[in-house]
Amino acid sequence: MPTPFETYISKVESDYRKGIATEHTYRSALESLMEALEHGIEASNDPKHIECGAPDFVVERGRVPLGYVETKDVGVGLDKIEKTDQMRRYLKALNNLILTDYLEFRWYVNGEKKL
Repeated sequence: MPTPFETYISKVESDYRKGIATEHTYRSALESLMEALEHGIEASNDPKHIECGAPDFVVERGRVPLGYVETKDVGVGLDKIEKTDQMRRYLKALNNLILTDYLEFRWYVNGEKKL
């Protein structure tokens, strides 16, 4: 039986190979991965706007937000994205944030890159 990561990578690869995928195409695979990693975790795609903007996901346990995820299309340079106004707002306002292009994941805590 494949692990959640293997299932995720297989789905992203399959969607990518079709040649018609956009940033939004991969979101269902990411949502499934996040929810499979730990019981009781819910990842909401495209949640309501919050004061700093509209991160692509909010990850919660129950009704308690654990963090946020901002997605970009596969292959988009995350170094460049880190310097955008959008990311500056998110890094200032969100204490637990992941930035990803679905293949690379960058984790920030209180605005500082951790991993």
